[in-house]
Amino acid sequence: MAKFSRPFLLSKRIGEIQEKVKVDTQKLREKLLRELEQIFNEAVKMAKGEVTVQGEELTVKQRQMWARVAAYTAQVMQGIAKGFDEHEIDEQLKELRRLVDEAKAKAGTGYTA
Repeated sequence: MAKFSRPFLLSKRIGEIQEKVKVDTQKLREKLLRELEQIFNEAVKMAKGEVTVQGEELTVKQRQMWARVAAYTAQVMQGIAKGFDEHEIDEQLKELRRLVDEAKAKAGTGYTA
């Protein structure tokens, strides 16, 4: 059996951990992108006026707010697709939540297609 030095084994373990993180990160990235795509699609529908809120059509101002949500969601998706910084993504998701909450507050709580 071949003998390996401890530094070599540690280096090998680090490489294995890095590979695992890379794989896990890719899975997480793909999941986030799928979920954000759903949010984006719903925000676009709202911005286009394809849905109603409590049976009423959205105003131009409300539709503009949802267009802003869609645009910001697209920016978040682009950032995730380019690189993965968990802290930065968390901050972007907080901002997206704030925008959605703001748009919801101005448009009502629910909507129907």
